[in-house]
Formats: sequence, structure tokens, C-alpha cells
Amino acid sequence: MRPVNGSGKGQGMFTLYDYLDSGNGFKIRLLLAQLGKPYRWVELDILSNETRTPGFLAKNPNGRIPALELDDGTVLAESNAILWYLAEGSPFIPDDRLRRAQVLQWMFFEQYSHEPYVATPRFIVKHTPVDSPRRGELPDRMARGRAALAVMETHLARHPYFVGEAYSLADIALYAYTHVAHEAHFDLTPYQAVRAWIDRVARQPDYLPLTQRPENSASVKV
Repeated sequence: MRPVNGSGKGQGMFTLYDYLDSGNGFKIRLLLAQLGKPYRWVELDILSNETRTPGFLAKNPNGRIPALELDDGTVLAESNAILWYLAEGSPFIPDDRLRRAQVLQWMFFEQYSHEPYVATPRFIVKHTPVDSPRRGELPDRMARGRAALAVMETHLARHPYFVGEAYSLADIALYAYTHVAHEAHFDLTPYQAVRAWIDRVARQPDYLPLTQRPENSASVKV
């Protein structure tokens, strides 16, 4: 398999277990592209329970993607933990102690106040039948999602990015599902600052879209 971006000299080769439509996986793909790090990409179809096989559960007992396998066989799970591991020592994590904590603050916000109420409605809308009982969750989840977007709007009305006036892991974490929130029928029209920020992130060097399949994708059973 060919590495994605970079020469790979002096680096171990990562393997990313992922699903193309996953915003959590997209966070990792975007960061790896912007860091220029090589990696192998293995897609597991979450809709066909490919993350529930004994082979994958041996790697990540929680049975979720993304998961990053290091060259020594260590497997790291949870998208924001993977982001932090990969970005350590890069400009995506500030050197200043307070700003580092602020990056984490927004990453925790993404996981607890944003992802369940923006990403989950997107999954329900895109991947469940119209008569699914899960459709009943949408009104409450989307109300909470709009509340999260309002928090983001308030901050972004005063700042171009989430921490230190510079693009960081906080932006990558929050961008992943915000920029496709319309797929969950969120109307972003009222959130002018959020929409301007989405455009700024998409203009970052080495940006790639969520729908771009890594060129070295592998058909591997695990």
C-alpha cells in the first residue's frame, strides 16, 4: 500500500481503521493530511457491523472507529485522543499552557455538547429508515444541537478561530460535523460567524473533503 502524504522517512507507518462517512474519522484524515504524515487506511463498514468482528474487537474492545494502530501494534481509540497524539509538537497544539487547556476545553465541548446533538441526528437522518424509532429522538437532539451552534456563534463572532486567533485541533474537532450539519437538516443560515469559520477552515493548506477516499484504501478483513 502507498502512504498518504509525505515520504514516511524516519516514521512508523500508522494504520487508520475508519469509515468514510464518519466525521470522527474525517478529523483524523484531515489532520494527517495537514501534517503530511503517511498512513494506511482500512475502511470498516459500521452499517454491516464490521467493527464488531472478533479481530477488530481484539484491537478496540469498544468496537468503534476511528482507531489508530501504531507500528508497534498499539491501538489508540477515541478521535480526539488520536488527534492529540498525532498533533503533539505541532502548531495545531499551542505551546502556551492556558491555550492548550482551551483547546481541550473546546474538544470536550465537541464530544459532550456538540457531537451527540449534531452528529447523531446526521446519522439518524442519513442511515436509519423513516419509520425508525430513533427518529423520535430528533426534536430534542436538534434543539440541543442548535444550542451548541449558538455557543459557537457567540465565540466566533469575536474570534476567527476557537483558540488564540489561530487554527488548531479545536477547529478540526468542531469542523468535522458542523460543516455537514445540513445533512441532519440543521439550517445554518442564522449562524453567520459559524458559516464564515467553515469557509476559513476549508481554505486551510492541505485541506481535503470528508468524501475524499484515501488513495491507499485497503480491503482488509479484521
